[in-house]
Amino acid sequence: MSDIRYLDWPFFEPRHAALQAELDTWAKANISQDPHGDVDAACRDLVKSLGQGGWLRHAVAGADYGGAGETLDTRTLCLMRETLARHSGLADFAFAMQGLGSGAISLHGSVEQKQRYLQPVSRGEAIAAFALSEPEAGSDVAAMNCSARIDGDQVVLSGEKTWISNGGIADFYVVFARDDVGPTGVSDKRPARGAKGISAFIVDAGMPGFEIAARIDVIAPHPLARLAFNDCRIPITQRIGDAGQGFKVAMRTLDVFRTSVAAAALGMARRALDEALQRATTRRMFEQLLSDFQLTQVKLARMATIIDSAALLTYRAAWMRDQGKNVTREAAMAKMTATEGAQQVIDAAVQLFGGRGVVSEQPVERLYREIRALRIYEGATEVQQLIIAREMLKELKV
Repeated sequence: MSDIRYLDWPFFEPRHAALQAELDTWAKANISQDPHGDVDAACRDLVKSLGQGGWLRHAVAGADYGGAGETLDTRTLCLMRETLARHSGLADFAFAMQGLGSGAISLHGSVEQKQRYLQPVSRGEAIAAFALSEPEAGSDVAAMNCSARIDGDQVVLSGEKTWISNGGIADFYVVFARDDVGPTGVSDKRPARGAKGISAFIVDAGMPGFEIAARIDVIAPHPLARLAFNDCRIPITQRIGDAGQGFKVAMRTLDVFRTSVAAAALGMARRALDEALQRATTRRMFEQLLSDFQLTQVKLARMATIIDSAALLTYRAAWMRDQGKNVTREAAMAKMTATEGAQQVIDAAVQLFGGRGVVSEQPVERLYREIRALRIYEGATEVQQLIIAREMLKELKV
Protein backbone atom coordinates (compact mmCIF):
# COMPACT_ATOMS: atom_id res chain seq x y z
CA MET A 1 0.00 0.00 0.00
CA SER A 2 1.43 3.36 -1.01
CA ASP A 3 2.08 6.10 1.51
CA ILE A 4 -1.18 8.09 1.69
CA ARG A 5 -0.15 10.67 4.26
CA TYR A 6 -0.48 13.28 1.54
CA LEU A 7 -4.27 13.00 1.98
CA ASP A 8 -3.78 14.96 5.22
CA TRP A 9 -2.50 17.96 3.26
CA PRO A 10 -4.72 21.07 3.42
CA PHE A 11 -5.57 20.70 -0.28
CA PHE A 12 -8.11 17.99 0.58
CA GLU A 13 -11.40 17.62 2.38
CA PRO A 14 -12.45 14.49 4.32
CA ARG A 15 -14.61 13.39 1.38
CA HIS A 16 -11.54 13.10 -0.81
CA ALA A 17 -9.77 10.70 1.55
CA ALA A 18 -12.93 8.61 1.90
CA LEU A 19 -13.34 8.41 -1.88
CA GLN A 20 -9.72 7.39 -2.38
CA ALA A 21 -10.00 4.58 0.17
CA GLU A 22 -13.24 3.32 -1.37
CA LEU A 23 -11.82 3.33 -4.89
CA ASP A 24 -8.63 1.59 -3.78
CA THR A 25 -10.66 -1.19 -2.20
CA TRP A 26 -12.84 -1.49 -5.30
CA ALA A 27 -9.81 -1.57 -7.61
CA LYS A 28 -8.19 -4.41 -5.68
CA ALA A 29 -11.33 -6.50 -6.12
CA ASN A 30 -12.28 -5.54 -9.68
CA ILE A 31 -9.18 -4.77 -11.73
CA SER A 32 -7.38 -7.77 -13.14
CA GLN A 33 -3.59 -7.74 -13.14
CA ASP A 34 -3.40 -10.31 -15.94
CA PRO A 35 -1.86 -9.24 -19.27
CA HIS A 36 -4.43 -7.92 -21.72
CA GLY A 37 -4.81 -9.90 -24.94
CA ASP A 38 -7.61 -8.05 -26.71
CA VAL A 39 -7.00 -4.45 -25.61
CA ASP A 40 -10.21 -3.15 -27.19
CA ALA A 41 -12.30 -5.70 -25.30
CA ALA A 42 -10.39 -5.05 -22.08
CA CYS A 43 -10.99 -1.32 -22.40
CA ARG A 44 -14.71 -1.79 -23.07
CA ASP A 45 -14.94 -4.09 -20.03
CA LEU A 46 -13.16 -1.55 -17.84
CA VAL A 47 -15.48 1.27 -18.94
CA LYS A 48 -18.49 -0.92 -18.21
CA SER A 49 -17.11 -1.96 -14.81
CA LEU A 50 -16.21 1.63 -13.85
CA GLY A 51 -19.70 2.72 -14.85
CA GLN A 52 -21.40 -0.01 -12.87
CA GLY A 53 -19.25 0.84 -9.87
CA GLY A 54 -20.46 4.45 -10.02
CA TRP A 55 -16.97 5.85 -10.60
CA LEU A 56 -17.65 7.44 -13.99
CA ARG A 57 -20.15 9.77 -12.36
CA HIS A 58 -17.10 11.77 -11.28
CA ALA A 59 -15.93 12.15 -14.90
CA VAL A 60 -18.98 14.19 -16.00
CA ALA A 61 -20.59 17.35 -14.66
CA GLY A 62 -24.21 17.92 -13.71
CA ALA A 63 -26.36 15.84 -11.37
CA ASP A 64 -29.19 15.94 -13.92
CA TYR A 65 -26.85 14.33 -16.48
CA GLY A 66 -25.42 11.53 -14.37
CA GLY A 67 -22.64 13.51 -12.71
CA ALA A 68 -21.64 13.22 -9.07
CA GLY A 69 -21.75 17.02 -8.77
CA GLU A 70 -22.66 20.11 -10.72
CA THR A 71 -19.05 20.76 -11.71
CA LEU A 72 -15.98 18.65 -12.33
CA ASP A 73 -14.01 18.42 -9.09
CA THR A 74 -10.37 18.45 -10.13
CA ARG A 75 -9.05 17.03 -6.88
CA THR A 76 -11.44 14.10 -7.18
CA LEU A 77 -10.38 13.48 -10.78
CA CYS A 78 -6.73 13.57 -9.77
CA LEU A 79 -7.12 11.25 -6.78
CA MET A 80 -9.10 8.79 -8.88
CA ARG A 81 -6.56 8.78 -11.70
CA GLU A 82 -3.67 8.42 -9.25
CA THR A 83 -5.37 5.48 -7.53
CA LEU A 84 -6.38 3.73 -10.75
CA ALA A 85 -2.96 4.27 -12.35
CA ARG A 86 -1.29 2.64 -9.37
CA HIS A 87 -3.38 -0.48 -10.04
CA SER A 88 -3.56 -0.45 -13.86
CA GLY A 89 -2.51 1.94 -16.58
CA LEU A 90 -5.37 0.76 -18.79
CA ALA A 91 -7.94 1.31 -16.03
CA ASP A 92 -6.66 4.86 -15.61
CA PHE A 93 -6.86 5.34 -19.38
CA ALA A 94 -10.45 4.06 -19.52
CA PHE A 95 -11.55 6.43 -16.76
CA ALA A 96 -9.61 9.45 -18.05
CA MET A 97 -10.89 9.18 -21.60
CA GLN A 98 -14.50 9.09 -20.45
CA GLY A 99 -13.81 12.43 -18.79
CA LEU A 100 -11.65 13.99 -21.49
CA GLY A 101 -13.82 12.69 -24.34
CA SER A 102 -16.97 14.18 -22.84
CA GLY A 103 -15.31 17.12 -21.05
CA ALA A 104 -16.20 19.68 -23.71
CA ILE A 105 -19.85 18.66 -23.39
CA SER A 106 -19.71 18.92 -19.59
CA LEU A 107 -18.20 22.40 -19.83
CA HIS A 108 -19.92 23.91 -22.88
CA GLY A 109 -22.59 21.54 -24.17
CA SER A 110 -26.25 22.42 -24.59
CA VAL A 111 -28.88 20.88 -22.35
CA GLU A 112 -29.87 18.55 -25.20
CA GLN A 113 -26.26 17.46 -25.77
CA LYS A 114 -25.70 16.82 -22.07
CA GLN A 115 -28.88 14.78 -21.79
CA ARG A 116 -28.02 12.68 -24.83
CA TYR A 117 -24.33 12.00 -24.20
CA LEU A 118 -23.37 12.45 -20.55
CA GLN A 119 -25.81 10.00 -19.00
CA PRO A 120 -24.54 7.02 -21.06
CA VAL A 121 -20.93 8.07 -20.41
CA SER A 122 -21.51 8.16 -16.65
CA ARG A 123 -23.07 4.69 -16.72
CA GLY A 124 -20.29 3.21 -18.84
CA GLU A 125 -22.73 2.52 -21.67
CA ALA A 126 -21.10 4.87 -24.18
CA ILE A 127 -17.41 5.42 -24.85
CA ALA A 128 -16.17 8.95 -25.55
CA ALA A 129 -13.20 10.29 -27.52
CA PHE A 130 -11.46 13.66 -27.88
CA ALA A 131 -10.30 14.32 -31.46
CA LEU A 132 -7.95 17.30 -31.56
CA SER A 133 -4.55 16.30 -33.00
CA GLU A 134 -3.80 16.07 -36.71
CA PRO A 135 -0.82 14.85 -38.74
CA GLU A 136 0.51 18.43 -38.96
CA ALA A 137 -1.13 19.84 -35.83
CA GLY A 138 -0.20 18.14 -32.60
CA SER A 139 1.30 20.49 -30.04
CA ASP A 140 0.48 23.38 -32.40
CA VAL A 141 -3.29 22.99 -32.19
CA ALA A 142 -3.94 26.22 -34.06
CA ALA A 143 -2.32 24.75 -37.19
CA MET A 144 -5.20 22.32 -37.73
CA ASN A 145 -6.64 21.94 -41.23
CA CYS A 146 -9.66 19.70 -40.67
CA SER A 147 -12.54 21.79 -42.04
CA ALA A 148 -16.19 22.19 -41.14
CA ARG A 149 -18.13 23.75 -44.02
CA ILE A 150 -21.55 25.05 -43.08
CA ASP A 151 -24.24 23.97 -45.56
CA GLY A 152 -27.63 25.17 -44.40
CA ASP A 153 -28.53 23.34 -41.21
CA GLN A 154 -25.68 20.87 -41.66
CA VAL A 155 -21.92 20.82 -41.17
CA VAL A 156 -19.68 19.03 -43.67
CA LEU A 157 -16.45 17.75 -42.10
CA SER A 158 -13.37 17.03 -44.22
CA GLY A 159 -9.87 16.10 -43.11
CA GLU A 160 -8.02 13.84 -40.71
CA LYS A 161 -7.34 13.44 -37.02
CA THR A 162 -4.62 11.24 -35.56
CA TRP A 163 -3.34 9.88 -32.25
CA ILE A 164 -6.95 9.70 -31.13
CA SER A 165 -7.37 7.67 -27.95
CA ASN A 166 -10.41 5.36 -27.99
CA GLY A 167 -10.27 5.61 -31.77
CA GLY A 168 -12.05 2.58 -33.15
CA ILE A 169 -14.08 1.77 -30.04
CA ALA A 170 -15.70 5.13 -29.18
CA ASP A 171 -19.42 5.67 -29.63
CA PHE A 172 -18.93 9.38 -30.26
CA TYR A 173 -16.06 11.79 -30.88
CA VAL A 174 -15.68 15.46 -29.95
CA VAL A 175 -14.02 16.77 -33.11
CA PHE A 176 -12.35 20.16 -33.52
CA ALA A 177 -12.36 21.69 -36.99
CA ARG A 178 -12.20 24.99 -38.81
CA ASP A 179 -15.55 26.46 -39.75
CA ASP A 180 -14.11 29.69 -41.20
CA VAL A 181 -14.40 28.17 -44.67
CA GLY A 182 -16.44 29.00 -47.74
CA PRO A 183 -18.50 26.76 -50.05
CA THR A 184 -15.36 25.34 -51.66
CA GLY A 185 -13.84 24.38 -48.34
CA VAL A 186 -11.21 27.14 -48.58
CA SER A 187 -10.84 29.43 -45.58
CA ASP A 188 -12.47 32.84 -46.01
CA LYS A 189 -10.27 34.26 -43.24
CA ARG A 190 -6.76 33.15 -44.00
CA PRO A 191 -5.08 36.25 -42.47
CA ALA A 192 -6.87 35.52 -39.19
CA ARG A 193 -6.11 31.81 -39.08
CA GLY A 194 -4.64 30.25 -36.00
CA ALA A 195 -6.74 29.85 -32.91
CA LYS A 196 -9.62 31.73 -34.50
CA GLY A 197 -12.20 30.01 -36.64
CA ILE A 198 -12.11 26.63 -34.84
CA SER A 199 -15.31 25.03 -33.55
CA ALA A 200 -16.10 21.81 -31.71
CA PHE A 201 -18.57 19.20 -32.95
CA ILE A 202 -19.95 15.87 -31.74
CA VAL A 203 -19.68 13.11 -34.33
CA ASP A 204 -21.36 9.78 -33.69
CA ALA A 205 -19.49 6.65 -34.73
CA GLY A 206 -20.76 5.17 -37.98
CA MET A 207 -21.81 8.45 -39.60
CA PRO A 208 -21.52 8.35 -43.43
CA GLY A 209 -18.22 9.86 -44.51
CA PHE A 210 -16.51 9.09 -41.20
CA GLU A 211 -14.15 6.14 -40.94
CA ILE A 212 -11.34 4.73 -38.86
CA ALA A 213 -8.53 5.10 -41.37
CA ALA A 214 -5.92 3.15 -39.39
CA ARG A 215 -5.28 1.73 -35.97
CA ILE A 216 -2.04 2.73 -34.25
CA ASP A 217 0.01 0.36 -32.08
CA VAL A 218 2.12 1.85 -29.28
CA ILE A 219 4.44 0.45 -26.60
CA ALA A 220 1.75 0.56 -23.90
CA PRO A 221 -1.24 -0.83 -25.83
CA HIS A 222 -4.52 1.04 -25.74
CA PRO A 223 -7.12 1.89 -28.41
CA LEU A 224 -5.59 4.49 -30.69
CA ALA A 225 -6.43 5.45 -34.27
CA ARG A 226 -6.28 7.83 -37.20
CA LEU A 227 -9.68 9.19 -38.23
CA ALA A 228 -10.76 10.30 -41.71
CA PHE A 229 -13.67 12.60 -42.60
CA ASN A 230 -14.74 12.63 -46.22
CA ASP A 231 -17.64 15.09 -46.57
CA CYS A 232 -19.12 13.75 -43.35
CA ARG A 233 -22.44 15.50 -42.76
CA ILE A 234 -23.75 16.14 -39.28
CA PRO A 235 -26.53 18.46 -38.00
CA ILE A 236 -25.34 21.92 -37.02
CA THR A 237 -26.95 21.26 -33.64
CA GLN A 238 -23.97 18.97 -32.98
CA ARG A 239 -21.72 22.00 -32.58
CA ILE A 240 -20.59 22.52 -28.97
CA GLY A 241 -20.87 26.14 -27.90
CA ASP A 242 -20.66 29.08 -30.26
CA ALA A 243 -19.00 29.13 -33.67
CA GLY A 244 -15.33 29.99 -33.50
CA GLN A 245 -15.02 29.12 -29.81
CA GLY A 246 -13.53 25.66 -30.32
CA PHE A 247 -10.00 26.60 -29.34
CA LYS A 248 -11.22 27.97 -26.01
CA VAL A 249 -13.37 24.87 -25.52
CA ALA A 250 -10.35 22.63 -26.14
CA MET A 251 -8.03 24.61 -23.86
CA ARG A 252 -10.56 24.73 -21.01
CA THR A 253 -11.03 20.99 -21.30
CA LEU A 254 -7.29 20.35 -21.32
CA ASP A 255 -6.76 22.65 -18.33
CA VAL A 256 -9.01 20.33 -16.32
CA PHE A 257 -7.49 17.08 -17.44
CA ARG A 258 -3.85 18.13 -17.86
CA THR A 259 -3.53 18.26 -14.08
CA SER A 260 -5.02 14.77 -13.88
CA VAL A 261 -2.27 13.50 -16.23
CA ALA A 262 0.18 14.57 -13.55
CA ALA A 263 -1.86 12.60 -11.02
CA ALA A 264 -1.78 9.48 -13.19
CA ALA A 265 2.01 9.81 -13.36
CA LEU A 266 2.05 10.05 -9.57
CA GLY A 267 0.10 6.81 -9.30
CA MET A 268 2.58 5.02 -11.52
CA ALA A 269 5.53 6.47 -9.60
CA ARG A 270 4.04 5.42 -6.26
CA ARG A 271 3.51 1.88 -7.54
CA ALA A 272 7.12 1.81 -8.74
CA LEU A 273 8.35 2.95 -5.31
CA ASP A 274 6.19 0.30 -3.61
CA GLU A 275 7.69 -2.37 -5.84
CA ALA A 276 11.21 -1.04 -5.28
CA LEU A 277 10.81 -1.05 -1.50
CA GLN A 278 9.50 -4.60 -1.57
CA ARG A 279 12.41 -5.70 -3.74
CA ALA A 280 15.05 -3.86 -1.71
CA THR A 281 13.87 -5.28 1.61
CA THR A 282 13.67 -8.91 0.40
CA ARG A 283 16.52 -9.28 -2.11
CA ARG A 284 19.77 -10.53 -0.57
CA MET A 285 23.14 -9.61 -2.08
CA PHE A 286 26.63 -10.15 -0.67
CA GLU A 287 25.22 -11.50 2.60
CA GLN A 288 22.98 -8.52 3.26
CA LEU A 289 19.75 -7.03 2.00
CA LEU A 290 19.75 -4.76 -1.01
CA SER A 291 18.21 -2.08 1.24
CA ASP A 292 21.30 -2.18 3.51
CA PHE A 293 23.47 -0.61 0.82
CA GLN A 294 23.81 3.16 1.07
CA LEU A 295 23.55 3.40 -2.72
CA THR A 296 20.11 1.79 -2.51
CA GLN A 297 19.04 4.09 0.30
CA VAL A 298 20.09 7.15 -1.68
CA LYS A 299 18.11 5.92 -4.67
CA LEU A 300 14.99 5.29 -2.56
CA ALA A 301 15.29 8.70 -0.90
CA ARG A 302 15.48 10.44 -4.25
CA MET A 303 12.48 8.49 -5.53
CA ALA A 304 10.37 9.48 -2.52
CA THR A 305 11.41 13.14 -2.75
CA ILE A 306 10.61 13.33 -6.44
CA ILE A 307 7.14 11.91 -5.78
CA ASP A 308 6.33 14.34 -2.95
CA SER A 309 7.61 17.31 -4.95
CA ALA A 310 5.41 16.38 -7.91
CA ALA A 311 2.43 15.69 -5.66
CA LEU A 312 2.65 19.16 -4.10
CA LEU A 313 2.57 20.80 -7.53
CA THR A 314 -0.20 18.51 -8.75
CA TYR A 315 -2.58 19.03 -5.88
CA ARG A 316 -1.81 22.73 -5.68
CA ALA A 317 -3.02 23.05 -9.29
CA ALA A 318 -6.07 20.86 -8.60
CA TRP A 319 -6.98 22.84 -5.47
CA MET A 320 -6.56 26.17 -7.26
CA ARG A 321 -8.85 25.14 -10.11
CA ASP A 322 -11.48 23.98 -7.65
CA GLN A 323 -11.33 27.48 -6.13
CA GLY A 324 -12.13 28.93 -9.56
CA LYS A 325 -8.62 30.20 -10.27
CA ASN A 326 -6.80 30.12 -13.60
CA VAL A 327 -4.29 27.27 -13.51
CA THR A 328 -2.71 27.33 -16.97
CA ARG A 329 0.78 27.82 -15.54
CA GLU A 330 0.28 25.65 -12.46
CA ALA A 331 -1.19 22.76 -14.47
CA ALA A 332 1.74 22.91 -16.88
CA MET A 333 4.22 22.86 -13.99
CA ALA A 334 2.46 19.89 -12.45
CA LYS A 335 2.22 17.93 -15.68
CA MET A 336 5.86 18.53 -16.58
CA THR A 337 7.26 17.79 -13.13
CA ALA A 338 5.12 14.73 -12.39
CA THR A 339 5.62 12.98 -15.72
CA GLU A 340 9.34 13.66 -15.94
CA GLY A 341 9.78 12.72 -12.30
CA ALA A 342 7.77 9.52 -12.65
CA GLN A 343 10.01 8.49 -15.54
CA GLN A 344 13.03 8.85 -13.25
CA VAL A 345 11.37 6.98 -10.38
CA ILE A 346 10.28 4.09 -12.59
CA ASP A 347 13.68 3.87 -14.25
CA ALA A 348 15.27 3.65 -10.80
CA ALA A 349 12.86 0.87 -9.84
CA VAL A 350 13.75 -1.10 -12.97
CA GLN A 351 17.43 -0.72 -12.08
CA LEU A 352 16.83 -2.05 -8.56
CA PHE A 353 15.10 -5.10 -10.01
CA GLY A 354 18.05 -5.90 -12.26
CA GLY A 355 17.26 -8.51 -14.91
CA ARG A 356 13.74 -9.05 -13.58
CA GLY A 357 13.01 -5.40 -14.24
CA VAL A 358 12.95 -5.93 -17.99
CA VAL A 359 10.95 -9.16 -18.05
CA SER A 360 7.76 -8.66 -20.04
CA GLU A 361 4.64 -7.88 -17.97
CA GLN A 362 6.49 -7.59 -14.69
CA PRO A 363 4.97 -4.59 -12.83
CA VAL A 364 8.00 -2.30 -13.21
CA GLU A 365 8.49 -3.29 -16.86
CA ARG A 366 4.85 -2.49 -17.57
CA LEU A 367 5.18 0.84 -15.76
CA TYR A 368 8.30 1.63 -17.80
CA ARG A 369 6.27 1.33 -21.01
CA GLU A 370 3.18 3.07 -19.66
CA ILE A 371 4.89 6.19 -18.31
CA ARG A 372 6.62 7.13 -21.56
CA ALA A 373 3.51 8.38 -23.34
CA LEU A 374 2.50 10.64 -20.45
CA ARG A 375 5.52 12.85 -21.15
CA ILE A 376 4.07 13.52 -24.61
CA TYR A 377 0.28 13.51 -24.71
CA GLU A 378 -1.83 16.52 -23.69
CA GLY A 379 1.23 18.62 -24.38
CA ALA A 380 4.81 17.36 -24.43
CA THR A 381 7.21 18.49 -21.72
CA GLU A 382 8.78 21.02 -24.07
CA VAL A 383 5.35 22.54 -24.71
CA GLN A 384 4.68 22.77 -20.97
CA GLN A 385 7.93 24.71 -20.62
CA LEU A 386 6.78 27.16 -23.28
CA ILE A 387 3.42 27.56 -21.55
CA ILE A 388 5.05 28.27 -18.19
CA ALA A 389 7.40 30.87 -19.67
CA ARG A 390 4.62 32.47 -21.72
CA GLU A 391 2.43 32.85 -18.64
CA MET A 392 5.29 34.40 -16.67
CA LEU A 393 6.08 36.88 -19.45
CA LYS A 394 2.40 37.71 -19.87
CA GLU A 395 2.24 38.76 -16.21
CA LEU A 396 5.13 41.20 -16.75
CA LYS A 397 3.14 42.97 -19.47
CA VAL A 398 0.07 43.55 -17.30
